[in-house]
Amino acid sequence: MNRSSQLFKRACQVIPGGVNSPVRAFRNVGGEPFFVQSAQGSHITDVDGRELIDYVGTWGPAILGHAPQTVLQAVHQAINHGLGFGIPTPAEVDMAETIVSWVPSVQKVRMVNSGTEATMSAIRLARGYTHRSKILKFEGCYHGHVDSLLVSAGSGALTFGEPDSAGVPREFAQLTLTVPYNDQEAVSQVFAQYGNDIATVIVEPYPGNAGFYLPRNGFLEFLRSITEQYDSLLIFDEVMTGFRVAPGGVQQIHGISPDLTCMGKIIGGGLPVGAFGGRSDIMDCISPLGPVYQAGTLSGNPVAMEAGLAQLHELKRLDGYARLEQLGALLEEGMKQAMQSSGHSFTFYRSGSMFGLFFTEAPVYNLQDALKADKCLYKKYFWSMLEQGIYMAPSPFETGFISLAHTEEDIEATCRAAEKVFKSL
Repeated sequence: MNRSSQLFKRACQVIPGGVNSPVRAFRNVGGEPFFVQSAQGSHITDVDGRELIDYVGTWGPAILGHAPQTVLQAVHQAINHGLGFGIPTPAEVDMAETIVSWVPSVQKVRMVNSGTEATMSAIRLARGYTHRSKILKFEGCYHGHVDSLLVSAGSGALTFGEPDSAGVPREFAQLTLTVPYNDQEAVSQVFAQYGNDIATVIVEPYPGNAGFYLPRNGFLEFLRSITEQYDSLLIFDEVMTGFRVAPGGVQQIHGISPDLTCMGKIIGGGLPVGAFGGRSDIMDCISPLGPVYQAGTLSGNPVAMEAGLAQLHELKRLDGYARLEQLGALLEEGMKQAMQSSGHSFTFYRSGSMFGLFFTEAPVYNLQDALKADKCLYKKYFWSMLEQGIYMAPSPFETGFISLAHTEEDIEATCRAAEKVFKSL
């Protein structure tokens, strides 16, 4: 028995399922998870000494790669001053100013400790601001493990039923309206029936938790228009896409200004961080200025703030988004060539350094399309790629990520491995 198996056996005795987040259990691909010893750049090394080219990247935050020196130096320097104070620090102001300057729709921002906290707080704020109770979300869009959002969720919660999780009262779920992503008609019908009671529409503008796919032309613009028509708020959950597909996220690419934006991952530099922000008049409804309560002992932690600031500044210094687009295009071209030569049906989507692969010839526009893809084939693909030294997402319902630490050689090695794997499936 290797060391990963030994650790997993021990973990199952003291941790539910042996993991601290469901997707880590490898349930969507079978088998046991491996345990990581260390990571550097584009590579991770497991506890048994196996080195892998990593396309999970801590599920998004590692946009510079693992353990970048600029972030490590910022963390070491911050630690010398203490780990946290529960008192305002200059780094919180620097981070807020940086976010506001990078994301045009955000005039004020509140730091929290996770993406789940960000979406939970943004929903509460939207309800408090509009004095309405219902929210509209999309099937397959995952917004964290918030009670009212675990309805037709993606990621590790990908199941059917209402609600998706035990422990969530049906009354909570009944305040959450769900429709298929990319379906304008369904959205219009819901607003026609409930529009005066819908506080907000929350959406992953590029869904990344039911696989990775993209909006139809005009869909996001339609959401902006109909929410304005009914005086509802529009929340973009850019925890995953924010600072990843572009400096200002998806909203920058499409030229849309949501009322509120949820952020996380990259702005923590690898440490636990989340944030939500938006128009000043909405944000000023939060305590201590307004009646919507939100708080957090560790929010704005100085070590996390310095790590995130270092990462953002390094991205800007390196003109990182141009390089990520270059690497993404190289991977996309190589993977498509490898798949085409194999004879398997596939659909591949990419935006910048985010990508998703579905084993289906049909286009994927929503959760139902994603569920029609061949999950058994993905399982074989995952384990075969792992044998070739390539770590892809351990689920067909997750997104792949490229970092600035990936090299052309990494990409070429990945595509060669993929060509071999696809022919063997």
